[in-house]
Amino acid sequence: MITAPVGFQCPECVREGAASVRQPTTLLGGQVRAQGDVVTKTLVGLNVAVFVLGLIVGFDDLIERLALFRGVALIDGEPAGVLDGELYRMLTAAFLHEQWWHIGMNMYALWVLGSLLEPVLGRWRFAALYLLSAVGGSTASLLASGVVSLGASGGVFGLLGALFVVMRRFGRDVSAVLVILGINLVLTFVVRNIDWRAHLGGLVTGAVLAYAFAHAPRARRTAYSLAACVVVLGVIAAVLAWLVV
Repeated sequence: MITAPVGFQCPECVREGAASVRQPTTLLGGQVRAQGDVVTKTLVGLNVAVFVLGLIVGFDDLIERLALFRGVALIDGEPAGVLDGELYRMLTAAFLHEQWWHIGMNMYALWVLGSLLEPVLGRWRFAALYLLSAVGGSTASLLASGVVSLGASGGVFGLLGALFVVMRRFGRDVSAVLVILGINLVLTFVVRNIDWRAHLGGLVTGAVLAYAFAHAPRARRTAYSLAACVVVLGVIAAVLAWLVV
């Protein structure tokens, strides 16, 4: 038995009562949780784990197996690349970093932006937004033949675009976000060896999904959010089909 304010209750009664209580949610549908950044921590952990693996086995081998490129290389004598059927590279490349400064900057940005967005959007919407932004960035990167791309920047830029949309939805001042976004865009085009297509692709994907999530009718929020994810996947599939042809 469990002690109650008046008398005692059986454990089954307490569980049934808790199940019938509606969980509080944010204005955009995210459940209010004690730990609102579980997905963010998981994504950071996966990126760090892949980086440590690279230190152990060597980054050259990981880049050959996981980095993004269209299909212009041979690995072990066999054609390799996204257009040769290795679609997984569109996502695995987003977890691959070669330099300390690269993973450090991306993980700091992911941590900060994720801590702001995940509690508001909820776990599955945040995860979908980040991963689809990463894939959207990879899709844009594939438009340039011969480019080898890696890093979480596409997903991070997607979170930047989403933060702008969400803050606008709440009527907040977005000037600071615009300044940060502007600085990063300038660096994207000024610093050498940065895949600007991946950055812009992730930014656009994240902003589009965030707009759909933020403006979906409350009564049909889940259906609208899922439909937006399906549409984005459809656009990505159409671009890949066009590249193959």
